[in-house]
Amino acid sequence: MSCADTGKPPPVRQLAYVALGANLGQPIATLQAALQALSHLPAARLTARSSLYRTAPVGLTQQPDFINAVIQLEIDDSAQLSPHTLLANLFAIEAHFGRRRSIPNAPRTLDLDLLLYGNQQLHTAQLDLPHPRMHQRAFVLAPLLEIAPDCHIPGHGPAVALLANCQDQAITRITASS
Repeated sequence: MSCADTGKPPPVRQLAYVALGANLGQPIATLQAALQALSHLPAARLTARSSLYRTAPVGLTQQPDFINAVIQLEIDDSAQLSPHTLLANLFAIEAHFGRRRSIPNAPRTLDLDLLLYGNQQLHTAQLDLPHPRMHQRAFVLAPLLEIAPDCHIPGHGPAVALLANCQDQAITRITASS
């Protein structure tokens, strides 16, 4: 039976974007395992993922390079998965992979950042949407544009224009032979 047969409209879906990063242990293997975990989130369907990128650390620079990616999740609004609940699920996955929060920009086994949740702009003690520094980070913008080339960041503008402002940040797409 299709939705048209029931007279009910199809469920409303929003897109959310999550950045993944790691630079401790075996970061490529960790990101691949984290992608598996993210594909099992309740009320969310992983619909796109970027390539992996090798990036220089930002802030605290005396640490190994990071491996980064961005994914797109399709959120079923009828399941009432709020941005805060999604963030709590992301933190639980980080903890499963041994994430310890110490100082800002510290090396980490896994970092999952909720970048965008639809067009929502939200500022609470736990969560800022869009992510407050995403518009300044090539390691977020390049993989985001790979899967969402027309992405517009609320309050900042087109992601493609923002990436042009990050030319001084080293980022390399990892190919199968890298």
